[in-house]
Amino acid sequence: MIKTGIPAALCALAFAGAAPQAAVAQTSAPGDPYASDPVGIVADPCPTHPKPANGTEWEAWKLHMLTRDFGQLCRYAAQNAALMAAGETVRVVFMGDSITDNWIGADAALFTHGLVDRGISGQTTPQMLVRFRADVIALKPRAVHIMAATNDIAGNTGAATIETVQGNIETMAELARAHGIKVILASTPPAAAFPWSPAMKPAPQIVAFNTWLRGYAAKNGFTYVDYHAALSGPDGGMKPGYASDGVHPTPQGYAVMKPLALAAIAKTLGSQRGKVR
Repeated sequence: MIKTGIPAALCALAFAGAAPQAAVAQTSAPGDPYASDPVGIVADPCPTHPKPANGTEWEAWKLHMLTRDFGQLCRYAAQNAALMAAGETVRVVFMGDSITDNWIGADAALFTHGLVDRGISGQTTPQMLVRFRADVIALKPRAVHIMAATNDIAGNTGAATIETVQGNIETMAELARAHGIKVILASTPPAAAFPWSPAMKPAPQIVAFNTWLRGYAAKNGFTYVDYHAALSGPDGGMKPGYASDGVHPTPQGYAVMKPLALAAIAKTLGSQRGKVR
């Protein structure tokens, strides 16, 4: 038995299943915009706080999100609840990072007829895995479109082995399959450099990751959609005009991706509704 140093009476209370008390905000410095955020097990864990206005506030916000809502479950909580309450049929959930997050802004018409965008800017695969149940499984879609790994390669949440990143993709795909959700695995889009991490040269790692992803999809009977081949230039980065910063697609870039996405959906679901509208 491991000695914890916790008084026996407190241990007995904890294991007796005492009802959780109302959460109290953690002690914080005067003027802390996050001082009133809920902590612990509560009915509504989503904080309300000011959006960052400058670089310093943005860095504080990112640190806050990583420690209080690592997977950003709060981002789509209200939309998910409304969607489920309406009883609408969800055909495909697009799970991803900023490339998915920005897609609906560039082409809102795509995300109709049961196609749902659940991208979150900056996210890595462990963050997506944290919210996979809330943002995918709970919506009971017929299929999920997973596009990830850009931010893992960039190191947004620190270092990881390639096996860990691959494992996160595998776990999301396995969870989907266990719940009767078909899987579409999208290639990581091309990038020759990351503006927010300029020392990195990601193109070779992206190619290697996509080679693994294609093989994993084939082995498991998942649909693979190759955006990389359609978007990449000779240097392994985005073709001119396809990205605003070498990473994030422009409307022109998304226009190239759209028919590939719809073809993958049609192949996966066996439906003509996947054709370009």
